[in-house]
Amino acid sequence: MKRSPPAILQWSVVGFGFLALALAFSARATLGLVMPIWSQELGWSRSFISGSAAMALLVMAAVAPFAGRLVDRHGVRATLALGLGFVGVGCLIVAGTSNAIVFVLGFSGLAAIGFGIVAAHVVSTAIARLFDKNRGLATGIATSGSTGGQFLIVPLVAAVLATFSWRWSFLAMGLACLALIPLLWWTLAARDRGEARAASPSAPSTLKADLGTIVRKPAFHILFWSFLLCGYTTAGVIETHLMPYAAFCGFGPVPSAAAYGALSAVNMLGMIGAGWLTDRMNRVVLLGSIYVLRGATFLILMNIGASYEMLVVFAVAFGAVDYATVPVTASLVASHIGLRVMGLAMGLISAGHALGAALGAWSGGYIFDLTMQYDRVWMISAALAAGAGLMVFLLRDKPEPIAEAA
Repeated sequence: MKRSPPAILQWSVVGFGFLALALAFSARATLGLVMPIWSQELGWSRSFISGSAAMALLVMAAVAPFAGRLVDRHGVRATLALGLGFVGVGCLIVAGTSNAIVFVLGFSGLAAIGFGIVAAHVVSTAIARLFDKNRGLATGIATSGSTGGQFLIVPLVAAVLATFSWRWSFLAMGLACLALIPLLWWTLAARDRGEARAASPSAPSTLKADLGTIVRKPAFHILFWSFLLCGYTTAGVIETHLMPYAAFCGFGPVPSAAAYGALSAVNMLGMIGAGWLTDRMNRVVLLGSIYVLRGATFLILMNIGASYEMLVVFAVAFGAVDYATVPVTASLVASHIGLRVMGLAMGLISAGHALGAALGAWSGGYIFDLTMQYDRVWMISAALAAGAGLMVFLLRDKPEPIAEAA
């Protein structure tokens, strides 16, 4: 009979997952804060900086499955420590250079590897293995660090930027990531590899065998392609193009940033709320409904015009269904694909999300350059979000029994 870990140990993993994601996502967001400064001080074009960000997304997509495999085999402590190390060193390199090539190596190389490791799929896999009860709520709280960090930490980074310089901002982020490693390592020492041993078979299987197990399950393909569309409609078009669209509508930087801050705050609450609902209702209905409702929010976005109030309404509505897909998707992966290979499966699904985000970021700019408006971008996004929801509705909430130790 499986014995649950102590509650204090379970929730310590939730806390460290939140903190690690908050730091990693805030480090990514810092790039947007310093972009105008780099253009003036270092002469770097915005297309070069944006291209570096897109390159980082592709590196994250490549790293995500390996990070999932790492947490499957070695547990969350070693995985998060490794990822934080990469992010920290990458940020320190960025802080100390004015050379474009060194910047790309630091941010789009080392830091991007860390971003791919310190990711929601790694944290959600660890939570799924630790929690039998309140799994969805715990996943929602832990992974909400991905957006909560932007709401809580980025303003502090901006204050450092305004008071000192952009170098101090990246220096602070790098030191914070490195400082968290020994605290995380010591606190989670009691469980070390217990999670990985509990989830792994007695005779370790090969990567090829585990990939075969995953891709033979229809649930994986539904969750993969719906999450790819999720990336397109969130990290792709909204995180990249909402602020330019607000400027296109005539809103200044401060009110636009305030609306985006409201989106981030509601986003964190939406993830926690979706996690809570995951434990209490049909998960297929919940996930499909989130996608369909997200599609409807793009109709609001198309009708903002010059109304700032409508922009805020969109920010609140979209925030509620933005990253809310994460805890529900993680729960469905655990039950429909299996805990033993959950890290690898979530890594592959997260890679799809990153690829969708890269496609959304690029196509949004391309369509705008062709039409000089964003309406077609939002129409396509609405259709894709609704399509993701219809795809999810093909699943059953209760899967066929999984013939493996979970």
